[in-house]
Amino acid sequence: MSTSPVSRVAGLVAGRRSKFVVLAVWLLTILALGPFIGKFEGAQQNEPSSFLPAEAESVRVLEASKEFPAGDVTAAIVVFRDSDGLDRSAQDEIVRKRQAFAETDIPGAEATSPPVPSDDGTGVIVTVPIAAGGDEELLIDAVEELRTIAAAGLPEGVAAHVTGPAGFSADASKAFEGINSTLLLTTAGLVFLLLVLIYRSPIFWALPLLAVLVAESVVRGLGYLLAQAGVVINGQVGGILLVLVFGAGTDYALLLTARYREELRTLEDKHEAMRVALTRAGPAIVASAGTVVAALLCLSFASVNSTAGLGPVGAMGVAVAALAMVTLLPTFLVICGRGAFWPFVPRLGSEDTARHGAWRRLGERIDRRHRPVWIVTALGLGAMALGVLTLDDDLTTANAFRGDVESVAGQRVLEQSFPAGSSAPTVVLVPPDAAGAAITAVRRSGVVAEVGRPEAGPPGTRFTVTLDADPNSEEGYAAVATLRDELRAATDGVALVGGPTAEEADLRAATRRDTKLLVPLVLAVVFVILVALLRAVVAPVLLMATVVLSYLAALGASLVLFELFADFPGEDPSFPLFAFIFLVALGVDYNIFLMARVREEALRAPTRGAMLTGLAVTGGVITSAGVVLAGTFSVLAVLPLVALTQIGITVALGVLLDTFVVRSILVPALTFELGERVWWPSRLGRRLEAPPAQGRASDSRARNEP
Repeated sequence: MSTSPVSRVAGLVAGRRSKFVVLAVWLLTILALGPFIGKFEGAQQNEPSSFLPAEAESVRVLEASKEFPAGDVTAAIVVFRDSDGLDRSAQDEIVRKRQAFAETDIPGAEATSPPVPSDDGTGVIVTVPIAAGGDEELLIDAVEELRTIAAAGLPEGVAAHVTGPAGFSADASKAFEGINSTLLLTTAGLVFLLLVLIYRSPIFWALPLLAVLVAESVVRGLGYLLAQAGVVINGQVGGILLVLVFGAGTDYALLLTARYREELRTLEDKHEAMRVALTRAGPAIVASAGTVVAALLCLSFASVNSTAGLGPVGAMGVAVAALAMVTLLPTFLVICGRGAFWPFVPRLGSEDTARHGAWRRLGERIDRRHRPVWIVTALGLGAMALGVLTLDDDLTTANAFRGDVESVAGQRVLEQSFPAGSSAPTVVLVPPDAAGAAITAVRRSGVVAEVGRPEAGPPGTRFTVTLDADPNSEEGYAAVATLRDELRAATDGVALVGGPTAEEADLRAATRRDTKLLVPLVLAVVFVILVALLRAVVAPVLLMATVVLSYLAALGASLVLFELFADFPGEDPSFPLFAFIFLVALGVDYNIFLMARVREEALRAPTRGAMLTGLAVTGGVITSAGVVLAGTFSVLAVLPLVALTQIGITVALGVLLDTFVVRSILVPALTFELGERVWWPSRLGRRLEAPPAQGRASDSRARNEP
C-alpha cells in the first residue's frame, strides 16, 4: 500500500470516524480566526506612497518631510472658477469659504492658505493641508467635509472642486470601499449559477460553495495577520485574493468531484471511492496549487510593496483553497454520499460515457491531421499576439477611474486657469549649503512654472515647485526626470525630488524593473515544477511554450478589444506583469490536469492512446473549471477602476483560450506529433512507439479499463 503524503491524507479524510475530526479542525480554525476575519479591509493601505520601495528618492523626501516644522501633510486644493470671471461678490464668498474651512472642525485640517487668484481672474485656489498620518478614513472624511462646505451657497456660475493629492487619495480609497463585499456577492452568485448548470443538481452546488466560503473566511483572517506582520495589502490585492480563492478553489473542487464520481461507478463503498479519488487526483491538484503558489511567491522579490504583498497573500489564499478542497470538501461529499448528486446519481456499475464521448471524438479527429492542426492553431494564436504592439502604459492616477470622479474634474478645471502642476506641487530637498544653487537651477528650468518659499528644518532646506505639465500625466513624470537631472548637475547630486508626481514616477519605474526580474523567474520556477511532476523535459518545454503563446495571444486580443469597444485611456504599467503571473500560473494548471492524467494512462498504453483517454476523461471537467475561473476573474470588471477591469477581462480571455484552444487542441496535437518522445528522457520516452494497428488495439483496451 502506498504511504505517500497524499495517500495518508486520503485515508484520514475518507475515514469513517476521522472525517469528523477533519471537519472539527476546520470549525476550530474558523473560531480561532473569527476576531480577525472582519478586520481584513481595515488593514489595507491604499495610499500610493505605501506602495513604493523604501530606497525610492520620493520616499526619502517623504520620510525627511516628517522632521520639518510643518510636518508631513497632504494638500487638499479647493479650486473655485467662473469661466466669465469671478466678480466681487464671488470673491467675497470665496473669502468666507476660506474662513469656514479654518473655523470648522475638519478632521486633520491645518492652517488654510490665503486665496490665490489666477492671472486671468477666472479662478481662485485655496490650499488646506491635512495631517492624516496614513489614516484613510480621516482623509476621506476631511475631503468630504471640504467638498460640502465649498459647494454650499455659491453664486450662480461659480463651481467648486476639491482636488490635489488629498482629493485623489480620498477618491482612490473610496473606490476600494465595499470592494470585497461587492466581489463576494457577485462571485458567489456566479459560482452558484455555474455549479447548478454544470451538475444540474439542486443539492450538490452547496457543498463546493460552502467549502470555498469557509476557505475565504480563513484567508481573510490570515490576510489580516499578514498585514499586521508588515505585508502591504491594498484594495487591489484584496480583490484579486478573493477572486483567486473562489476561482482556484472551485476548479480544484470540480476536478476532485469528477474523479470521485468516476470511482463511485466502480466501488460500492463511498469512503473507499473517496480514498481512491484523492489518491489519484490529489497529486495533480497539489501540483497545480503548488505551481500557482510558487509563481505568486516569486512576486515577493518585487520592489513595489503592493506587488510584493500580493506574493505571500495570494500564495496563502491558493494554498488554503487547495487544502480546503482536498480535506473539507471530501468530508462533505462522504457525509452526504451518493445522494448529493441527485438526480444524476453515479450508481455502482453504471457506464462512464466520458471515455467514448465528444472529447474522445475530438481527440481522434485531431490525431488524424495533427500536424496541420497544431501549425494552424499556433499561427492563429501568434496572429492574436500581434495586438501586444498596441500596449500603451499611459494609465495614470488622473484617468484610472471609470466614471466621473471629482478630483479628476477638479484637476481639469484647475488647468483652465492655473499651471497644471498647481494641484500637486513637487518637493525639492537639499542640504542648506546647496539651497541657493538648487533654487537658481529650478528657476531656470524649462519644466517649472513657479517656485515656492524655502523652509528650513533638521534634514536641510525644502521648497515646492509647480510643474508646467499635468502632475498626473506622462508629461509630468518626464518633467520630474528632467528636474532631477538638472538639480543633480547643479548640486553635485545632493538634491532630492519628491512629492505626488515624483512618487508616481518612481512607482512606474519600479514596476518596469520588477517586470524584467519576475517574468524569467516565474518561467524558471514553473518549468522546474513541471519537470518534477512529469519526470520529463520535452513535455514541460512543450507546455511552457504553449502557455506563453496563449498569454501573448490573450494580451494582444484584449488590447485590441479595449481599443475597439472600451476606449480605455491606456494600461497600467503593472498590467502586463499581473496578466502574465495569473495566465502562466493558472493557464498551466489545465495542462497539468491533462498531462498528469495522460502520463497515468501512458504507464499502460502508448502515448497516442493515453492522450485520447486523458482528453476524453478530463475534457468535460477541465472545460467546466475553465469556465468557472474565467467567470470569477471577469467579475473584476464590475469594479470602478480601469486597471482591475483590464486584468479581469484579460485573464478571463486567457483562461478561455487555455481551456478551449491550448489544452483541447494545441497540446493534444503536439503530443500526437511527438509521440513517445514527449516523455524524454524518462523511461516512457525511451520505449519504442507502437505501430498504428497495435496502438489502436491498446486504445481499445484502455477504453474498456475501469
